[in-house]
Amino acid sequence: MSNSKTSLPRAHEVSRREFLQRSASAAAIPALPAMAVGGEGESPEGNPRRPNVIIIHSDQLRWDAVGAYGLNPMGLTPNLDAMAKRGVLFAQNISNQPVCAPSRACLWTGQYSCRHGVWQNGIGIARDANTIATALRQAGYTANYIGKWHLAEHTTGPVPAEDRGGFLDLWQASNILEFTTHPYEGDLYDGDGKPIHFDGTYRIDFMTELAVNFLNNRGKEPFLLAVSYIEPHFQNDMISAIAPKGYAARYANPFVPQDLRFFPGDWPNQLPEYYGCVAKIDEAVGAILATLKKLGLDENTIFVFTSDHGCHFRTRNTEYKRSAHESSVHVPLIIQGPRFNRSRVVKELVGIVDITPTILDAVGVPIPASMQGKSALPLVEGNAEGWRNEVFIQTAEWMVGRALRTERWTYVVGAAKKQGQVAADFANRYTQHTSQNLVGGSSPAPFSDHYAEYQLYDLYSDPHQLVNLAGRDGTIEIAEDLRQRLVARMKEAGDKDAEISPPFFPYS
Repeated sequence: MSNSKTSLPRAHEVSRREFLQRSASAAAIPALPAMAVGGEGESPEGNPRRPNVIIIHSDQLRWDAVGAYGLNPMGLTPNLDAMAKRGVLFAQNISNQPVCAPSRACLWTGQYSCRHGVWQNGIGIARDANTIATALRQAGYTANYIGKWHLAEHTTGPVPAEDRGGFLDLWQASNILEFTTHPYEGDLYDGDGKPIHFDGTYRIDFMTELAVNFLNNRGKEPFLLAVSYIEPHFQNDMISAIAPKGYAARYANPFVPQDLRFFPGDWPNQLPEYYGCVAKIDEAVGAILATLKKLGLDENTIFVFTSDHGCHFRTRNTEYKRSAHESSVHVPLIIQGPRFNRSRVVKELVGIVDITPTILDAVGVPIPASMQGKSALPLVEGNAEGWRNEVFIQTAEWMVGRALRTERWTYVVGAAKKQGQVAADFANRYTQHTSQNLVGGSSPAPFSDHYAEYQLYDLYSDPHQLVNLAGRDGTIEIAEDLRQRLVARMKEAGDKDAEISPPFFPYS
């Protein structure tokens, strides 16, 4: 293990202090008094202490790799499976934009990309954004972050305080972790931008040790701790997931998910490494949960596990996600702790934009009006009345598209070619990173003014999405209904007005 010493960031310099003052005045969240702290569960006056919140965020982890979902027999995730039995397993948690940075912005802000502006990788989160961190800090929490951030511009490593989305207490992170580390060596950066080096220790273990160290040395305030692992995402310069030494051998000749079996891709070579990474992520979850129990924090900590997007191993396009297929958008979500220890499966659809509103609701902190997601706490409590059981999905790279995921259908529209000039007056942050003529087709762009129906899958009869029903006579009325619903969701999300045409190749 590295001998590097880490500590809480020092007091901010004047420019950062001024930034914080401006952010506090702009947040538009009702200020709440910090609760007096006594024991771990209550204040000296006997009032219940607000729960701590831990969010474990894995990168590119398919939902069906987690054993609790009942689709993978490899036994990779005993700790997550036990969590699901204690708490709540969300059966259908959908990424609203299946790529790293946009999905993370959806998570922290509770907004869609057309509102938060991070429509592709490389765009920074707005400095005045209302996030789970800003909301909880105003309620007396500390907001702490370890791992991969991917929401700051112009850096791969250190992230200035004003670009941290409100995580302004402990900061031990790298903007793009896969660019500043390898699995057994690399650098994270502290709150002052100084490197935190590790060498000879597996990356997940090093980050987990940082998290355990934080828990052992936390202050008296309730805390938010986000731990963002890169695994099982591939190491970019190796184009492969890299499991801990010896782990891939455990999963040689692995179980192959049904949706992969029908297509070429690089899953035959990558699954053993991928599964080894998943197993190590689960061990990290177990280590953090054990630390909470040892410290007497487990009964008053909401513990969340999720991912940004899945992985189709180049079976659906030329890379690993960026499509509306289940292998891209369906990701795990498991929550345990106060208000969640119900041994329940929530079957209704939720989106990543709903996670932050759900957590804020659970700890009794007002949900900022800027957040578009909805609290899923009523679903947790068994009340689905009024819940709209569908999720809006955007893509902006590989193909510019929009999609609607319902309980039964995946309906996808795509921009088939570059459109003409588009007025650049739509939500400045949403257009400033693209020229006006790069709209549609396979050129990265935030939106198009014209889409065509592209894919339609019936998940009841075709859960592995093998037969595209778009344009078939028997689905015309179904597609018309889904088209109207998608247009309504686009408008509600604040997306660009667009025409949606029937498919180019209808079947008669």
